[in-house]
Parts: sequence; structure tokens; C-alpha cells
Amino acid sequence: EIENQLITKSKTLDELKQSLALNGSAEETPEALSLRIAELCEMVDSIVSQVAQLKTSMQSVLEQWRVYDEVHAEVSLTTTRYLYCIDQCKRSVVSLEALENQVKTLQ
Repeated sequence: EIENQLITKSKTLDELKQSLALNGSAEETPEALSLRIAELCEMVDSIVSQVAQLKTSMQSVLEQWRVYDEVHAEVSLTTTRYLYCIDQCKRSVVSLEALENQVKTLQ
């Protein structure tokens, strides 16, 4: 979206250049306007470069999130398996005496 906006702004800047070449301006000299347009072109180039860098950074961040999601899913699955195993390995308490012994042990 930002790239499309930059393309639109670049076209507008080109139209401004053409308009300046044809009409000129009473407020500023053609030289001053040419300098201003050159500055704007440099700014557009700088923004295009920044957008390209941002795009590269975002791709890197997306890749890191993808790796994180994979590892998180694996850890979650392993944790669930261990919890299931622990739950299955618990000995069942069948009598009041065994329950009291377990409570004493835990205390």
C-alpha cells in the first residue's frame, strides 16, 4: 500500500515538473522551484529506500514469528504429553489410610 502511494506521489511530482516547465510561477523563480523539486525527488528516493528496508525487516520478522509458532506448538504438544503421562502414572488412592499417608507425605 505504501509503495502504491509512493508511485502516486511520484506521478504527481512528475506532473508538477511538467507544469513548472510549461507555466512557470510568479511567486518563485524557476531555479528555486527546480531546487525544491529536486529536494522532493531526493525525499521520495529516500522514502522508497526506507520502504524497501522496512519490507526486508518485516520479512525477517515474519520468518522469526513462523519459527516461534512452530517451536511453541512443539513445546505445547510435548507439555500436553507429559501432563497426560503424569496423570496416567498417578497411583490411585483406594483407602482412607492411604489418603492420610499421602497427605502426611505431602505435608
